[in-house]
Amino acid sequence: MVTVLKASGEKEPFSEEKVLNSIERAGIPYDIQEQVLTHVKSKLYENITTGEIYDHIIEFLDASPSPFLATKYNLKKGIMELGPTGYPFEDYISEILKTQGYETKVRQILAGKCVTHEIDVIAEKGGKRIMVEAKFHNGAGIKSDVHVALYTKARFDDLRYQHHFDHALITTNTKVSSDALKYSLCCGITVISWDYPEKASLRELVEEAKLYPITSIRSLTASQKQMLLLHGIVLCKNICLNPSQISILGLNPDQEEKVLSEMNFLCRSQS
Repeated sequence: MVTVLKASGEKEPFSEEKVLNSIERAGIPYDIQEQVLTHVKSKLYENITTGEIYDHIIEFLDASPSPFLATKYNLKKGIMELGPTGYPFEDYISEILKTQGYETKVRQILAGKCVTHEIDVIAEKGGKRIMVEAKFHNGAGIKSDVHVALYTKARFDDLRYQHHFDHALITTNTKVSSDALKYSLCCGITVISWDYPEKASLRELVEEAKLYPITSIRSLTASQKQMLLLHGIVLCKNICLNPSQISILGLNPDQEEKVLSEMNFLCRSQS
């Protein structure tokens, strides 16, 4: 059995089931899922990294009759490209919460009982007010540890009565450590990470609402993605609804058509 090296540095046996689950979750058609798996298995060697397995999946999808499928599979990496600062991720989380019926504000400075805090996102719905800690990481092996849960609880306690917060939420684009999750659950803090909780994880919320970030678009360069982010354009959905926004990139007609086709594929696709 081939050993796989995870981004965290841990090792585990190669799992066909994990590969199939990941491509199925990304909405890759059933009729090519086994072909993707066969391609990956042909590239295996001892201590292959999860990143290399990802690259081989993208490689196969790029060569398929529907190359934009690789864009859907690129979602997690695309969200990691929302950096280098955490601001675009805060805006992204704000947009996701809006699809859940919340009114949101980002980067609010609030005076607590003891000190002043900057809150990433404030979300309100049905008379309830939530303080959101949006923890962005640009590497798959990085987890939000128990210190994030500890300072989120301390911040919530300092602000809750002065600003009428009912609840605290930690959301992250990677994973949380077991201690962070245990402490959060003990203290009544909700956690949403890339793959937690089941049926309401960040990945599932994004795919359900089709809120793909512009950074997941593979026909854009890194500098073009950053330009869109600097102009406050975070979602492909925004450009699908108003294609003229892409004019700030100064693309030629062929480039523009390619980028818009890729974005429209995501906006229309079924998860």
